[in-house]
Amino acid sequence: MGEHLLQVQGVSKSFPGVKALEDVHLDLRAGEVLALVGENGAGKSTLMKVLTGVYSVDQGEFSLNGQPYEPVSPKHAQDLGISIIHQEFNLMPDLTVAQNLFIGREPRSRLFLSERRLNAQARDLIDRLHLPLAPKQLVGNLTVAKQQMVEIGKALSYDAKLLIMDEPTAALNEAEVEVLHDLIRRFVQPDTGVIYISHRMDEIKRIADRVTVIRDGHYVGTRETSDTTMKEVISMMVGRDISGEAKPVDVEADREVVLEVSGLSTSALLKDVSFELRKGEILGFAGLMGAGRTEVARAVVGADKIDGGTIKLRGREIRVHNPADAAKHRIGYLSEDRKQFGLLVEQEVNANIGLSALRERFQSFGFVKDKAMRATSREAVVTLRIKTPSVAQTVKNLSGGNQQKVVIAKWLVKDCDVLIFDEPTRGIDVGAKEEIYRLLNELAQQGKSIIMISSELPEILRMSHRIVVMSEGRVTGELDADEATQESVMHYATLRPDENPEDAAELGLVEAGSPATEERT
Repeated sequence: MGEHLLQVQGVSKSFPGVKALEDVHLDLRAGEVLALVGENGAGKSTLMKVLTGVYSVDQGEFSLNGQPYEPVSPKHAQDLGISIIHQEFNLMPDLTVAQNLFIGREPRSRLFLSERRLNAQARDLIDRLHLPLAPKQLVGNLTVAKQQMVEIGKALSYDAKLLIMDEPTAALNEAEVEVLHDLIRRFVQPDTGVIYISHRMDEIKRIADRVTVIRDGHYVGTRETSDTTMKEVISMMVGRDISGEAKPVDVEADREVVLEVSGLSTSALLKDVSFELRKGEILGFAGLMGAGRTEVARAVVGADKIDGGTIKLRGREIRVHNPADAAKHRIGYLSEDRKQFGLLVEQEVNANIGLSALRERFQSFGFVKDKAMRATSREAVVTLRIKTPSVAQTVKNLSGGNQQKVVIAKWLVKDCDVLIFDEPTRGIDVGAKEEIYRLLNELAQQGKSIIMISSELPEILRMSHRIVVMSEGRVTGELDADEATQESVMHYATLRPDENPEDAAELGLVEAGSPATEERT
């Protein structure tokens, strides 16, 4: 490794009622990837925003390439060679991929912008980075994963020497993570470096040279990745041991079927999707990006129109025209895109948590029972360990993981019988993940029926009683928890809908005659 590319000494930053950072230290060597880790609310994103000129620093010093560095704005930081990919997207949904990639830097022909040259410039960048994008696609029509790819491309389009990545893989599957890691390896040279923020411990072990840990706004320590275990890193992050033993209690096969979906189809993607969800069960949905898992959830709750199929709740067919209908039937949906579909980010925590049950629990003769709603919200904050000064805090001021917990709290207050969690731990640190896992298990033991969609295979294997696997809009396999492996799930996830699932038995991925093969033959 080379000399220090960046040094941070004694940085402190406060907001009204919150000490976000206090005497934090960090150093990045030229030619390395430095992982920065900590629980949600530890101060990681705040430190990066201070470093890139989004926030001014209260105390502390920076040096860049051995020279004093005092960022005054994000543009100033970019001009000095620092680019950042933020945890929350900074994209314009009504513009194309090309327009987002080069906003403010568009090529011109005399007085006018040249769309032809802009699209060609974007195509060159997309091809160089091997991104699955097209220059003329509208960003608002892209999946969350592809929007993340646009953010990555935009950051790498600058002549950066220091690249900061804040949760860059939160919405990516394993194949897309490998594409990103390949980009990072090609970017890192003797005069460049990367600060990599992630909650995925396996990624950090693969990509980072060193790990710096901060907790509650304080510097904890730095370790060489090759000389430490991820268990030690996690312990430094949370200040306690994580047992990792929160697993679902077995569910009897004869339990009541609460939700039955048969032949569900949509014009866009889904074809003849069928499954059952039992009382007290966690049913995992696995598959690659674009397989149709989120589309199934959206169809069930009425967010997307269905062209065929039936949905039965406790044996009775129901018609769900929109998410409000689903909520009336006590079916709650936690979207993977919390900012667009799950939260009122300009409103306080209290309003967000109480909104879903406003009419049933917190309204009387047209008046809101504010005292009762605040008491319930405070109880939810304690139960889910949401880091917020009070329930009056505006949601946009919370960290991404704590925003996710607010969405979960909203549906718990609603007391739904069926809960659909789409990427419930996206952007949440390992300590908070354990809390969410325990919470899901407790809800299942209370008789709640849960559908969990996740791109993290270890999470699906650990938490599910059964696993439904999808590929190209169809169900290609179903596995019981005790027979499922990463290999068998990935086989079904990469299976074309017209292929025979019995091939899995021939490959030794599942046993012949298992529920996964019997159901499809």
